[in-house]
Amino acid sequence: MKGRDLPSYIHRRKRDGKLFFRKRYGAKIVEIPLQTQFPAGDPVPFALHQERERMLNAPMPVAEGKTVTHVIERYERSDDFANLAPRTKADYRQHLDFLQDKIGHLQPKAIERHHVIKWRDTWAKKSPHKANYRLRVLKIVMERAIDFGLLPTGGNRAKGVSEVKYEKKERLPWPTEMIDAARENAEPRTRLLFELLLGTGQRIGDVLKMKWSDFDGEAISVRQGKTKANLWIPAPQMLLQALGSAQRSSVFILTNQAKTGPWSYRGAADGMM
Repeated sequence: MKGRDLPSYIHRRKRDGKLFFRKRYGAKIVEIPLQTQFPAGDPVPFALHQERERMLNAPMPVAEGKTVTHVIERYERSDDFANLAPRTKADYRQHLDFLQDKIGHLQPKAIERHHVIKWRDTWAKKSPHKANYRLRVLKIVMERAIDFGLLPTGGNRAKGVSEVKYEKKERLPWPTEMIDAARENAEPRTRLLFELLLGTGQRIGDVLKMKWSDFDGEAISVRQGKTKANLWIPAPQMLLQALGSAQRSSVFILTNQAKTGPWSYRGAADGMM
């Protein structure tokens, strides 16, 4: 469904298809996420018309520039965010988008500790791990609200809220029979990825950034994206064999299909699965 087929004041965001109510109040344009969402191309549900009417008759929302959305947008443009590791940045952005959709219209000063606890407990019903990560991101957003003058020093009501305790599943090493099966069945690029992961013990994001210039014939030099540590890792025999037989079609050891850059995180994860 094209934007002009939506009721007036309703806008669909191109990035993720989310619907927003957008209206000018004087010299300001205010955008608020809608509770009623539906896929592009489907008929407009009656609930959307009802919600639109309520918003048209409602008083002006929180002034632009003082909302959680404003804080998130400024944070995403900051050097602190730009300097995060690529994988961390992607994880943060996922939770920032969620917070913007759910509480972006609120003023930080309206958020109390009991609100944060209630949100955390609601999030934890679906995923305790995701709830804890989202809580950490919310704490960062509230700290930035202090930096931007929207909260007084010490006004971060999310700070001090404990994370959800849950039983974490211990990650166990792959048994020998699974390693043998992977080596036997993986296609060449995935097999090389597997040997790099197994042989170096590094995170998949760091493995995907490895270049042939990092390999000296005996070991691989790595600068970890998360810890910024510089490592020199001797390659075990199976990894040396895999590297020796691999085709060098790019500066990256694991290249994309077009051979113009590194293999994508999603593509590599799908290959492993």
